[in-house]
Amino acid sequence: MTTTTLRPPVRPGTPARTAHRAERLFKASPLTWFGLVLGVILSLFPFYWMIVIASRTNDAANSWPPPFLPGGKLGDNIQRVLDNGDANIVKGLLNSFLVSGTITVATVFFGSLAGFAFAKLRFRGKSALLLIILASMMVPIQLGVLPLYILMAKLDWLNTMPSVTVPFLIGGFGIFMMRQYAEQAVPNELIEAARVDGCSTWKVYWHVVLPALRPAAAVLGLLTFMEQWNQFFWPFVVLADPANPTVQISLRSLNTAYFADNSQIFAGTLIATLPLFIVFVLFGRQIIGGIMEGAVKS
Repeated sequence: MTTTTLRPPVRPGTPARTAHRAERLFKASPLTWFGLVLGVILSLFPFYWMIVIASRTNDAANSWPPPFLPGGKLGDNIQRVLDNGDANIVKGLLNSFLVSGTITVATVFFGSLAGFAFAKLRFRGKSALLLIILASMMVPIQLGVLPLYILMAKLDWLNTMPSVTVPFLIGGFGIFMMRQYAEQAVPNELIEAARVDGCSTWKVYWHVVLPALRPAAAVLGLLTFMEQWNQFFWPFVVLADPANPTVQISLRSLNTAYFADNSQIFAGTLIATLPLFIVFVLFGRQIIGGIMEGAVKS
């Protein structure tokens, strides 16, 4: 059985030295492989360490030298987390999934809609509005906590899910990202052809633009879901009721004792990490394809 080696195309008449240099660009050196393997190890080690501590007793987790192999207490520690009434981890998972999912769908929808408008439509004040959106990305959420908290209190939304959902339904990053992608991914000729066929602006967006933006929408959706799932500061401000937490507030409740139960904390962290892992496994192919396609277009 013969093997075939893929080589970069070489134009006729190319000198042998130039062709050899072009071929070397497609070969990874041992140093490159070493760097890649080291990067993978450093990236996966925190997750492995989390599993090791989550599967040990608290005494073993605090021992020196620390253990480097998983133990047999993972199921017991997870059960202790689920039974912890102060953490209320199940309610936190459900709330975080609801909040993160709603914000993700809204961000992708409104971001793609506004990105299409800024990229392909003509209207007065477009440049000024885009500058305002870009300027909003430079303002950290901490500077707007006080007025936003007062607004939530006026609306009687404190300790409710709308207080952690509505303020983040759309963001400047999503609009800017989809606008940049729509500039190159959606040809003007395609929009003009849809106009000739009698499509309205909404139909052009729904049937022409949105399918073309799907790779970028997958990337934006993953980034938004991860950001909102890991959100801690704003939910900590507006969700004072321990009976209605998000998952990050639940994890904080596991670390309120004078002596931290590290095995329980790491078991709770493992539970909170699993939804992100599942989302990446389900949509990883589209996400990676969107990143690669965006890199090629840029």
